[in-house]
Amino acid sequence: MTVTSLAPAPARTTNYKVTGLRVLRSEWAKFWSLRSSWITLGVAVFLLILFGAIASYTYSPDAVAGDGPPGPGSGGDSDAVSLALTGVTFASLAIGVLGVLLSAGEYSTGMIRSTLAAVPRRLPVLWSKAAVIGPIALVLTTVGALAAFLLGTPGLDGEKIALTLGDDGVLRSLAGAGVYLGLVAVFGVALGVLIRSSAGAIAALVGVLLILPGLASLLPDSWYDTLSPYFPSNAGSAIYTVQQSSDALSPGAGLAVFAGWVALTLAGAAFRLVRTDA
Repeated sequence: MTVTSLAPAPARTTNYKVTGLRVLRSEWAKFWSLRSSWITLGVAVFLLILFGAIASYTYSPDAVAGDGPPGPGSGGDSDAVSLALTGVTFASLAIGVLGVLLSAGEYSTGMIRSTLAAVPRRLPVLWSKAAVIGPIALVLTTVGALAAFLLGTPGLDGEKIALTLGDDGVLRSLAGAGVYLGLVAVFGVALGVLIRSSAGAIAALVGVLLILPGLASLLPDSWYDTLSPYFPSNAGSAIYTVQQSSDALSPGAGLAVFAGWVALTLAGAAFRLVRTDA
């Protein structure tokens, strides 16, 4: 008589090694699973296209800069690309906030503890978040900048400032807007990890990109003229400007300076992520 054992078979265990690619896949899935990611990306691209089209269709060559409050449609030294990219400032806030929420949001919910428990080395989490949101923001906002330019082109038909995609510097500037906004997204991620508070990181983002240049105008003129081109937002704007002013950085120098600001903030975020508890 054969006796059959009814004891359960031992459970099969599989050890999954934590690799950079797996962490990247995890952050990719995490990013697209959040409704805020879709909404904020859509808002950023929508603002970029909307304000660019409005500025192009309301442009008046008779308007003189300084006769009234600045805004879309004013004359002066504008060109077709600068009008099309009027919405970059608004889009940068949306994209930067998305970067903050992607990183600091985990600290608000406490999910960061589970994330770091799964990835004990910690730094791959930061690099993966930056590697996910940066290219996504770059591609989508570049498409948005191109759409804003193409939609605004009929509104400038016959104007002296009208440009086409084949004109010198146009494609470079439109792509530069996407590069700038991609770096802003990474900047938001770094601020979120560094400050670990969504509200605090968003306030820092707004302060650095919008308020700092205004406060700097209180400095003596000689100091302001020397320092102003190196402020993050001013250096970033040099990346996507067709007509460079005499006191502005070149596109390459502006990219190097703004990327340096982002790298410095990432370094601070990496140091705090490794050295302090979640």
